[in-house]
Amino acid sequence: MPRRIESLTLAGPEGRLEALLEEPEDAAPRMAAVVCHPHPLYGGTMHNKVVYRLARGLRRAGIAVLRFNFRGVGSSAGVHGHLEGEIEDARAALAWLRERYPALHYALAGFSFGSRVITRLGCEASGASFLLAAGFPTRWGSPDYLENCAAPKIFIQSTHDQFGPRAELEAMYERFPGPKQLHWIEADDHFFAGGLDELEERVKTVAGPQP
Repeated sequence: MPRRIESLTLAGPEGRLEALLEEPEDAAPRMAAVVCHPHPLYGGTMHNKVVYRLARGLRRAGIAVLRFNFRGVGSSAGVHGHLEGEIEDARAALAWLRERYPALHYALAGFSFGSRVITRLGCEASGASFLLAAGFPTRWGSPDYLENCAAPKIFIQSTHDQFGPRAELEAMYERFPGPKQLHWIEADDHFFAGGLDELEERVKTVAGPQP
């Protein structure tokens, strides 16, 4: 069966948001998730290879996935919002997703800049089943907001992430309250080069039904 995919235009705070909604191939979704892409000013889009692998891993775990382009990216209206604007874009995308699947629990996932967006949003608003942060950048502002964040947090990081080095992330992680998980993927760089297959499998595992 081909994957079920729908091209969408969502109403965002600054105008239209270009989006893709994908459902699991073999069954009705058991959960819904928004996935956010890396930094718009450095080429980040919803078609980024890590974002694609995050989305596919989540779909394989039975989750409907909404990817979208932040303001000013692709066909999305507006200009870069210096993180605060992108958090509002993600909030609008999440509101749309929850209206589409009102009976389902929801999760938030993101890569790099997108991981900052979803952890900020998920820590501000309670209710997410989990926050999945891949390639969390340790050097882009304070992560203090995570030190009082009760949402379940899952970090997946490359062993050679130049924007989130292992020692720095582990030191931060120690200060974050549970529930929390930290997974290391053997890869060559921030973009999980050489480790994308393992990343996808790990996402599928951590996002799957818990025993």
